[in-house]
Amino acid sequence: MGHVWIKQEKLNHDQLTSWLKKEKIHGCLISQNDELVFRYYKNKKLENKQHKVNSCTKSLTSCLIGIAHDRGLIPDLNASIADYFPTVLQDSDPRKRRITLDHLLTMTAGFDWPEMAEWGGWPLMIHSPNWVKYVLERPLIAEPGEVMNYNSGCSHLLLAILQKISGMSAREFALRHLFAPLDFGDFTWHEDSRGVCIGGFGLHAAIQDMHKFGALYLNKGRWGKKQLVSEQWIARTTVPEKLTYPHFGYYGRHWWVSETSDGDPFYFAMGMGGNYVCVVPSQQLVITIASDTAGDTMKPLELIRELVSK
Repeated sequence: MGHVWIKQEKLNHDQLTSWLKKEKIHGCLISQNDELVFRYYKNKKLENKQHKVNSCTKSLTSCLIGIAHDRGLIPDLNASIADYFPTVLQDSDPRKRRITLDHLLTMTAGFDWPEMAEWGGWPLMIHSPNWVKYVLERPLIAEPGEVMNYNSGCSHLLLAILQKISGMSAREFALRHLFAPLDFGDFTWHEDSRGVCIGGFGLHAAIQDMHKFGALYLNKGRWGKKQLVSEQWIARTTVPEKLTYPHFGYYGRHWWVSETSDGDPFYFAMGMGGNYVCVVPSQQLVITIASDTAGDTMKPLELIRELVSK
C-alpha cells in the first residue's frame, strides 16, 4: 500500500489501527488517487457485513434524486411539493405550497422537526402508520427556504417522490442506475409501512461499497466509461448552503461540507454511531468509516479532520 500524508508526515498505519481498535470502529478504508492506501476491519466477519449506515443514506438519496433530475424525471427542483402530494393544497397553512423539492434537499422546508433536539436523533414519524402523511402534516415554524433544520422527513419525501415519478421502488431505481454499475454486493434498504424506502436512514451496505460511492463522487460522477450522475449535480449538492450546526459544518444538499486547515473544501456523508463517507477533492482522498456502536458520532469526524489537514 501507499501512504497518505497527514500533517506533513506519512500516515502511521499502526498508530491509526490502534486508534480505530480503541474506539471500537468496525472498519475503515482510505484511498488516494483511486489507490487503496489503508484498510482496517475489526474482524474478518465485518469485511462483508451489511452495516447500518444510518444517515449516510441521505447522501445516496441525494444522488438518486440527481440521477432522476439528469434523466428528466424531475425537470424542476423549484416545483412545489404539492405537484407530487396534492393533499398539501388542502392544508390550512398556505405556506406549505411554497415548499419545493430543493427545500427538501437543503432541509429548509420550515417544518417543526426537533430531530436533533428533544427527539434525540430519531424522528417520531417512525411511530406513525403513514410516514409521508406525518411529515406533510407537521406545522411550519419558519418560512420555506429560510432556515436549515435537520430533518429525515425531508429525505423520506424525496424518495416518495422518486417512487411516484419512476414507477418503481427507490431500491429498484438505485440498483438499476447506481448500485449495479458500481458493482455493489448485497444490500438492504428498509421501507416504511406504505412501501417507501426510508430516505433518511434505511440503508445497510458493506464498507467497500460505500467507499465506491465516495470514489464515484471524487471522480465527478464517472465510473469507468459511464457517467452515472452528472458532474453538475455533484458540484451543486456538495457546496455549503446553510450553517446551522457549527460542530458538524455547513449543509449542502444532503451532504455536510467543511474545510481543511488550509481552507480546502471537503464534504462528507455522516450517520449516527460513527458512519462516514468523506471526499477531499484537493487531495484526491476518500475516507470511509463504519461502526454501529452507540458511541460518539463525532469521534471519527475528529480523526477525519486530522487526516485531511496537511
